[in-house]
Amino acid sequence: MPKFVIKIKLILLIFITPFFTNAQTFSGTGGQIVDNNTSIFNINVSSLLTTPINGSFGIEQVCLNAIHSYDADLTVDLQSPDGTIITLFSSIGGGDDNFTNTCLNSNASSSIIIQNAPFTGTFKPTTNLSTLNNGQSGIGVWKLIITDDYPQDDGTLLNWNITFGNNPAPIASFTTSNLPIIVINTNGQQIVDDPKIAVEMGIIYNGPGNINYITDPYNNYSGNAGIEIRGSSSQMFPKKTYGLELWTPANTDTSLSLIDMPAESDWILNANYTDKTLLRNTLAYNFARKMANYSSRARHCELVINGTYMGIYILMEKIKRDVNRVDISKLTINDNVGADVTGGYIIKIDKSTGSGGGGFVSSYPPLSSGNGQTINYLYEYPADDVITPAQQTYIQNYVDSFENALASPTFNDPINGYAKYINVLSFIDLFLINEVAKNVDGYRISTYLHKKKITDGGKLYAGPVWDYDIAFRNANYCEGELFTGWAYQFGNLCGGDASQIPFWWPRFLQDSNFTSILKCRWLELKTTIFNNAYITNYTDSVTNLLNDAQGRNFDSWPILGAYVWPNPSPIATSYNGEITNLKTWLQNRINWLDNNMPGQCITTGNLNNQIYKNSLNEIAASPLPFNEKIIVSNLPGTALHLSIYDTYGKLLNTYTTSQHAIEISTAMFSAGCYYLYINDTSGLSKTIKLIK
Repeated sequence: MPKFVIKIKLILLIFITPFFTNAQTFSGTGGQIVDNNTSIFNINVSSLLTTPINGSFGIEQVCLNAIHSYDADLTVDLQSPDGTIITLFSSIGGGDDNFTNTCLNSNASSSIIIQNAPFTGTFKPTTNLSTLNNGQSGIGVWKLIITDDYPQDDGTLLNWNITFGNNPAPIASFTTSNLPIIVINTNGQQIVDDPKIAVEMGIIYNGPGNINYITDPYNNYSGNAGIEIRGSSSQMFPKKTYGLELWTPANTDTSLSLIDMPAESDWILNANYTDKTLLRNTLAYNFARKMANYSSRARHCELVINGTYMGIYILMEKIKRDVNRVDISKLTINDNVGADVTGGYIIKIDKSTGSGGGGFVSSYPPLSSGNGQTINYLYEYPADDVITPAQQTYIQNYVDSFENALASPTFNDPINGYAKYINVLSFIDLFLINEVAKNVDGYRISTYLHKKKITDGGKLYAGPVWDYDIAFRNANYCEGELFTGWAYQFGNLCGGDASQIPFWWPRFLQDSNFTSILKCRWLELKTTIFNNAYITNYTDSVTNLLNDAQGRNFDSWPILGAYVWPNPSPIATSYNGEITNLKTWLQNRINWLDNNMPGQCITTGNLNNQIYKNSLNEIAASPLPFNEKIIVSNLPGTALHLSIYDTYGKLLNTYTTSQHAIEISTAMFSAGCYYLYINDTSGLSKTIKLIK
């Protein structure tokens, strides 16, 4: 595929002159801002002193006057004659009123994001105006697109204008990065929420520790892709998160490895707009992987779309059924009876209007249900347009059985209680990550569960973990900013919220077996990943990686020191300040949890086997096929003996562990087939086939 030519634009701060030289201003009339809808207002630019518009002569400023009784309802975009659209501002001003003599100029000294209504003065827009000075003629219809995203508050655009001149926002060169560079060309199309549009995509990645040049060939990926805007509340921010799908030239799915991550077709470009550390999600996912649970692999990168520098993004794995992602059995439309219908499944607790389509409602009210709230389970795999009626009935009945057992008087019976239906350790691990992060969305939004086929143990697992943008002290409501208190008690503080938490968690904590294992797991992890030294090393390593690129990111999105919903106060004025706030809060949070974690760690008897599983069926090895190492997970936490044999029955190595997971180096193994034999002191055993 031929590589397309790009020009990269960044914001440069220069002094605003009090007048325009060779300036041309074109004015437009206003009209009603339609409530809970999109309104478009036109200006016809019939002639310009100089054309095309570029870094020497181009658009300098956009001004408007508008009446509106709730400014934060509005997103205001500007579209040029060639179809390029930028966001001037979005969701600013809270519940305050109006825009009075509001001008947007990329050469201004401060961003409109940090200002207050009615925004009188000249401010930086949220997207650099230089994006529009892209060599187009500039002559034609310019559109001011005003979207009101909430009912009840009306408004009127009184007037607006555009000024062109020889002092446009300058165009600078983005030449190198220590991060992978992703380049996308939409060929004049606008990226929308749905459906995906076909684009050209290239990735420049010269390997870990090497510099990537924008002029380098696309050496990691070069081809087609489909892209769309994704997310729910995140769509209100000017920096969008995207869903990405690798396509063949015929626009069909194709699975390929990107930036050293296992091959797949579906990916996400996460904007992390509200998270000024740019690492909260990767921190949570790192915790989960270190706990021997699958979580999305992720790589920080810098993104360019249609020649415009978009900042730091995280390219990450979308949650999917796959041997290298959520490793559960494949279900087809023919798997409707017997063992075939028992798995695998992925469901999630989420808003009923969120992605994931259809689903079912829990038979039990949430912890707080004063406003009639329900717990909504959405079908993720199989998707709601594929899952058969028999499969719907099975997974709904299985969740019902689990919740019925948990609600029963004998809920804590280790054989026939709730532990019969779930992998308890996975629920404990989810609890600990959510509580360390004090995730205000935890347990109630974007909370994934997956169920294995009966031949693979058959139980329901918590996870993978997902969406930690507003965790780790990044929420100023429901006490999300405090390092004290429990995230699972969200309903006690915000019982009126539409999305509430299942009744499970306080019920689990009534079981002394559960709290015993919880306390043991906490003490184990306190010496590893929930240790201050580990957290400091991790955050410092990511900060060092992003140190150069973060400056470019925040030049393009000037939000450091500014309030972006739902940032808590005090707001750091620098990137390093954001990192320091995170580390300090985390240290305080872990100390509080250490003093308040329920339970007594009891390790006598066969307690671990009782609560986690009654056999070794759920033990798993990944990845398969393997390369340099394998991780054996879902171990019961009691003494186990592991042996690896080749196909001739030769013993290659032995291991003994009492942990819940073990990492085995396999670099010395040649390609071929091997067998992992596992046995415990009671005589139970399991064999897993391994392929390198």
